[in-house]
Amino acid sequence: MKITPRRLAIGMSLWAPNLFSGIRVRRFSADWTRATVELHVNLLTRNYVKTAFGGSMSAMTDPYFFMLVMHQLGRDYVVWDTRGEIEFVKPGRGVLTAEFHVPKEQAAELRERAHGGAKVLEWFETVITDSEGDVVAKVRREVYIREKKRVTAARGTDR
Repeated sequence: MKITPRRLAIGMSLWAPNLFSGIRVRRFSADWTRATVELHVNLLTRNYVKTAFGGSMSAMTDPYFFMLVMHQLGRDYVVWDTRGEIEFVKPGRGVLTAEFHVPKEQAAELRERAHGGAKVLEWFETVITDSEGDVVAKVRREVYIREKKRVTAARGTDR
């Protein structure tokens, strides 16, 4: 079964760690350049002072940049999330939203940099906003990209 953006959004929303953390994937764009994720702050996802738990905000941003890059580059590349940073700006309440964007041009540039098996580490940034549009947190995620060894070996350009 081919994974479509809609199926992946539904699957990620129903995946136990997201489901029980109040995280809902609203959409992946048809061209895999954008994703929208929400965190519903409730009894299970808030902290002692009744604002969004920082771990939930970090979790809501964890895999989405790497997924967008992976789907744009295809099966010939190893892509994974290596680390993240989060700066909490104000208390998060209600429904929080994060938008992820990896333009096609950036994916093409990453493909070129990873050509021949080169290791590429790329930082991506987004913000988490509340329902009023105020920034609750600033997030940076680092993504690792490398052309698979079988591809570089077949081409004779293994580094």
